[in-house]
This record gives sequence, structure tokens and C-alpha cells, in this order.
Amino acid sequence: MNYVTVCRQLAFEWFRTPMEMNEDWREEMYRDYQGLFIVHDEHRQRKGMVGSYGFVPQRHRPFKKLTKEEEAKLQQARAEGKALPKPKRIAMDTMNARAEEVGSKVNYKRFWLAQHLCIVPALTVFEPNWETGVHERWALELASKEPFGLPGMWRTWEEEDGTITNSFTHFTLNADDHPLLKRFHRPNEEKRGVAILRPEHYDDWLSSKNPEFARALIELYRPEELNAYAAPKAKTTASEAVELEQEDTQVQRATEAEPQQGSLF
Repeated sequence: MNYVTVCRQLAFEWFRTPMEMNEDWREEMYRDYQGLFIVHDEHRQRKGMVGSYGFVPQRHRPFKKLTKEEEAKLQQARAEGKALPKPKRIAMDTMNARAEEVGSKVNYKRFWLAQHLCIVPALTVFEPNWETGVHERWALELASKEPFGLPGMWRTWEEEDGTITNSFTHFTLNADDHPLLKRFHRPNEEKRGVAILRPEHYDDWLSSKNPEFARALIELYRPEELNAYAAPKAKTTASEAVELEQEDTQVQRATEAEPQQGSLF
């Protein structure tokens, strides 16, 4: 799943959230892209922050455990003075988190219990539709066309150079019985729907210290409050393709880097 976020002006005018930094972000968000999220500051005022989309950025995923054969090849290469292969990292998708399990999953539990909550502002969310037997990209928006806030959670990371970075995720709920949201994702798989906060609950969510109170604010909007339609990706221009390729290369290099692996949890 990916989504379209809001600009700096909408963050201020619609979400009443000032931006204290000069960082920019892409309009359409994918895994590991830098994007906007909203928190409360020490005075319980809304503050915009920028972080990586996905609770565990790819560069911080644990390394795969080597098989005996792979370990033997590594030892042999080391003994022969050959270049060592880059270690591979485990597959991990943390762009969204299952709200029903967030209090028990090792990646999330500590931050959920500490109520490290945020709001992820969005204009459109994209979901996969398989009703025709092939993957089709669909857009999901509010029927009112207004921006909306996804209930999310964030954390910090210490990087190799000592800098502190942020990452964030947002929550989904079971949508097996939802008339609209059950249309998305593959057949014979559990249907998941993106949770959306009511605007009147924004500050209650951000200031929550009680996981059960916060859990009660996570909900799926009713079908009549949403609008869904087919939204195939537009063809990119040559300049856009170069820009995307450069950005994807930077993400890939960060993924393949070999930072000192600290504890995730």
C-alpha cells in the first residue's frame, strides 16, 4: 500500500500543524520515502516531523541467518582473501501495522505501550484490487474530498554517524465484513482496511497515555464516507523516470549498506 501525503501549506491550514524544519518530502509515499507525520510537543501542541515510511527502515532490518553452506563459503572466501558478499537482510514490511496485534508484536509492543503515537496526514490511499483476476490499483479517499489523518506510531533510530532519524507506521483493521474495503487485496486472504481518525479525536490520540483508550479511537470509516475508484499509475516522463531511478538507487544503497546492527527492540 502507498498513499499521497499533504503539502506544507495543507499541514498548516488543515491540520493546524506548523513545520519547524526545512525538509521536503515527495507527494506520493512509498516504503522508506521520507514523509510528514504529526506529533504533540511537550506543550501538547501539534508539531510536524519528517521520517521514513515504514517502522523498521530497510537499512535496520536484521541480517539473514546464514545456512551452513553459506557460512562455509564465507569462511573460504575470507581465508582466500576474496571480496566478501554483502549480507542479506530479512524481508520485513512495516509500512502499516495490524491494530489488533500491535500490543504483542516485538517490533511495535514497546512503542505502543509507551503510546508513541502520531498522525499520518493523507489525501489518497492506494489499495490493490483483484476482482478482475489481475492486480488493479485503486484509490481510496474521503467522499468529502477532504484530507484525513491515519492513526500512526513513530520511533527514532541512531544511525552509524550518530545522527538520530525517525520512522513511522500507521494502523489497519480487519475488513472482512466491510462492504467496500473487503473488495481489496488478494482473494482468499484476510481483508485489511486502513484506519482513519475522526478529526475531533486528533488531539486525544496524540496525547493518549492509555493503550486501551487509544485503541478505541482506531476505526474503519463507513462505506458512505469513502470514495473508491480505479487509479492506474500515470506514465512517467523521461525526467520523472530519471528522478525516480536516482531515488530508488539511493534507497537501495541504504538497504545494502552494512551498519553496525544494534538491538531493534
